[in-house]
Amino acid sequence: MTVDRVQPNETTVPVLHCVSVEETLEFWQALGFAVTWRQTRPYLYLAFGWSGFELHYGGAPSGVDPSAEKTGGCLVMVDAVAPYHATFSEAMRRAYGRVLARDRPRITRYRPGASRFTVVDPSGNWVTFIQRDEPTGLEYGGSKQLSGLARVLDNARILRDFKHDDRAAFRALNSGLRRHGEAAPAVEQALALAALIELSVALEEPERVPEWGTRLRALPLTAPERERVMRWVADPAVLVPWLPEAES
Repeated sequence: MTVDRVQPNETTVPVLHCVSVEETLEFWQALGFAVTWRQTRPYLYLAFGWSGFELHYGGAPSGVDPSAEKTGGCLVMVDAVAPYHATFSEAMRRAYGRVLARDRPRITRYRPGASRFTVVDPSGNWVTFIQRDEPTGLEYGGSKQLSGLARVLDNARILRDFKHDDRAAFRALNSGLRRHGEAAPAVEQALALAALIELSVALEEPERVPEWGTRLRALPLTAPERERVMRWVADPAVLVPWLPEAES
């Protein structure tokens, strides 16, 4: 078969399942998307446009449970993800008075330097924005080139930033800190404690934050190490009460 006449200018458009028309319309319009097509009869079809891409929706099959968040999804490849996260977060603040970080719909946390984040819509679809030059070859369990707490941190980063599994990241860090914490450099201990503080807040289990925070405050950190710890979390404000003063 010849493909000589095929022009390399294709466009693919995902068609996601829609469980609630009104909730879907409200959410994407709140984020700044334009409704380019709205049809409910003889069958459901919605289309949204924003910047240079589109999202389309069709009716969901019977029995789809949005709370399971396995409805469907798509990837949006971009040059840099941070501006997208900032734009959607600001749109949420204007529309809802806050960034939607829990339940559905929501936007996942964005840590400075991360290469992806996800928007979960009211129907449980995942729309994941990925930086085009994102590193390949992720090693679940942590890079084999690392050892001790450094490898635990790498594994937790993948669980948190790529799988969006806060519970698994929390467990990995909690266990890894017990096993490797005493032998690890102070900055690695600080990174683990900072992540545990952030994850405890995200998981709505803040009772252990003072324990993590007290341990973090006692660690000797240089100014560059302190800055590195602050960049390790999406919201450095959660660390402010616990960060030690930088050593000169």
